Amino acid sequence: MQYLLLCCIDEQRWNDLPQDTRDDVMRDYHGWVDRLVQAGTYVTGGKLQDTNTATTVRSTAGKAVFTDGPFAETKEQLGGFHVLSCRDLDEAMALARRIPTLPVGGTIEIRPMQLLGAPLSDAAPADRTHSMTIVAADA
Repeated sequence: MQYLLLCCIDEQRWNDLPQDTRDDVMRDYHGWVDRLVQAGTYVTGGKLQDTNTATTVRSTAGKAVFTDGPFAETKEQLGGFHVLSCRDLDEAMALARRIPTLPVGGTIEIRPMQLLGAPLSDAAPADRTHSMTIVAADA
């Protein structure tokens, strides 16, 4: 089963951290990814640029309308994502709770994935189709 981990954080809170703290977190983050790659669990992932680089598209009266910025005002912004291949939600949760941005205010949302084009019978079992959010204890 594949799980999508959506990694969110308050961009301002992140940017207010001292540079050496952010460097330490990102070094640990790369180590986390490297270990999952070596274990064969890591499928793909990416770090997004800040929300001020976003463009949103909507359909209005049948026409595409593009606007600058994210689609919604939020306290936390989507900063990146990971796709992991896990036995079950418990394994995905165990791996997600090790993401190094959690102690500095990050939030991770875990969702089971159904690949497009896959038969409906390949969907996650009913008791595992919910999303799970993990936050740091002090956040």
